[in-house]
Amino acid sequence: MSNELEAFLEYISVTRALSSKSVEAYKSDLLQIEKETASNLLSLNSETLLLALSNYSNKRTLNRKLSSVNAFFDFCHKQDFSEKNDKFKFAKIPKLLPKFLSYEEVKAGLSLIDRSTWIGARDYALILFLYASGARISECLSLRVEDIEGEWLHILHAKGEKERIVPLAKVAIKAIEVYKFMMPFESELIWLNYQKSGLSRISAYKITQKYLGVSPHILRHSYATSLITGGADLRVVQELLGHSSLLSTQIYTHIQKQNLKETLEVYHPMSNIKK
Repeated sequence: MSNELEAFLEYISVTRALSSKSVEAYKSDLLQIEKETASNLLSLNSETLLLALSNYSNKRTLNRKLSSVNAFFDFCHKQDFSEKNDKFKFAKIPKLLPKFLSYEEVKAGLSLIDRSTWIGARDYALILFLYASGARISECLSLRVEDIEGEWLHILHAKGEKERIVPLAKVAIKAIEVYKFMMPFESELIWLNYQKSGLSRISAYKITQKYLGVSPHILRHSYATSLITGGADLRVVQELLGHSSLLSTQIYTHIQKQNLKETLEVYHPMSNIKK
């Protein structure tokens, strides 16, 4: 390992106070490049370095390596270890469209639940609640009985410690009431396991995976998708999801565009004319 690399690792570990895992990741990336090129990083020209990095077909892996290289070169330049301060552009990664379930798929999963037991009633209510509220699973699991007032849901433990109030469908409220009535013990928390403890994220994941084959977060996407395809304004969806920036909500605009396209194809008289 070169003296410059040792100094860089000490800098990010002590001065920047990065975690040991992050430091180890930087170290692994940079040593791997030196091993593959059989050269000190600072002695490599841009062409040789990029040629070595071109072996990484996975763009996310490539970008992680580039991030490590850029950070190292920037450090060396500022410390006068090197005159060059090359910055390499990251590879473009296509945005992954959010996976979601249709209302029919959610209903099909709900129909599989045996609601004759309080555990079954809980699973049914949990899935309905997630689909009807768009709440993050962390917000969901921390909810207390007092957080539901009439047909309104107070999400007090939202991301960033912000509070928001969203309407909750009557069918979800009714399902929670049935589940709470059947539950053999009382608690301020809404979602419990059979040991009277708060339901864990792992348990919630197992429930949605069992009946729907997806994680709880997919129901949040499904909630937003249902609103968008139903004609909801993007800023309203932003408010309901608790996104601090509209940029976070804009991942759903592809659904909005697709819905408009399908509507045009069905209703416009010229949509099926080929010539």
